[in-house]
Amino acid sequence: MPPKRRFGKRLVRSLLPIVLVIALAVLASLAFTVYCVSRPTKRDYLVTPQSFSQISGPALKVTDETWANHDGTRARGWLLKGAEGAPAVVLLHRYGADRSYLFNLGVKINETTNFTILWPDLRGHGLNPLVKSSTLSGREHEDLLAALDFLRNVKSENKTKLVGDRFGVYGIELGAYSALKAAGPDNQVKVLVLDSVPRSSSELLNSAVTTCTGINNRLLNYLSGPATRIYMLGAFDQTNACEIAQSLKDQRVLLLSGADAGYLISSTASLKSCFPNQSNVEIRTDLPLSGLNLPSATGEQGEGYDRIVIDYFDRYLR
Repeated sequence: MPPKRRFGKRLVRSLLPIVLVIALAVLASLAFTVYCVSRPTKRDYLVTPQSFSQISGPALKVTDETWANHDGTRARGWLLKGAEGAPAVVLLHRYGADRSYLFNLGVKINETTNFTILWPDLRGHGLNPLVKSSTLSGREHEDLLAALDFLRNVKSENKTKLVGDRFGVYGIELGAYSALKAAGPDNQVKVLVLDSVPRSSSELLNSAVTTCTGINNRLLNYLSGPATRIYMLGAFDQTNACEIAQSLKDQRVLLLSGADAGYLISSTASLKSCFPNQSNVEIRTDLPLSGLNLPSATGEQGEGYDRIVIDYFDRYLR
């Protein structure tokens, strides 16, 4: 055997273990990243109906409900009943939060409009979630459709149908993207209030990867997409929010974002031109804060934000 060929074989044998170690390290890093992304950090609820009633009094009757998702898993949420025959509003939190982040806003909507309010925990979120992992909008929009089916079957004190045939959905980031996806299949969703909407689930994934790893690396973001699709068995899709908006028809839409939303300000602003009927779309991306950090807002800022949301539902959902 010629000397050059023998040298080449020895070089390959010596480099192969190094290549395998690097490959295994990359795979392990991706596995950790995807696992971390699909299981957001769990925290105690900021507020519960029980703790809220200690301040406001026992008049607020919020119940803890569960129902079936379309894939056979179980979902949960708090339910506050409104007037018989009135519409219902579903409030969807952002990635990494939970239903308690929007509890105060939901109570205010109910007090002003007498609409029924439902606060679900998105899958993988909240304390001891019934579904352990998030799919970053891959299944969350289907879960919203199941929540709407649940509301259609809720009975009033007179044992008749409680909720009318009109629904509104408020969502932030992951919640907003999921609400947008669900509005097409369900034509009874008449009003959408969407805060800080990502351009796609890939953009949402990149943000979650940065949160989990503490670094914003282009190569890691690129590799995380295929790894997440494999881990989630195809549940994770990369549909562009603009394409979804183009498929909607006559829904009233309010797009919101604020100074604390970073890259989500531009993605939300660009979404308006995607809707076929732009006269039904209002936009406010110049707010002092978005819904992302609503629980930490000052009294004046929080009241101002809540009033915008409440007035929009009150105007167009009745």
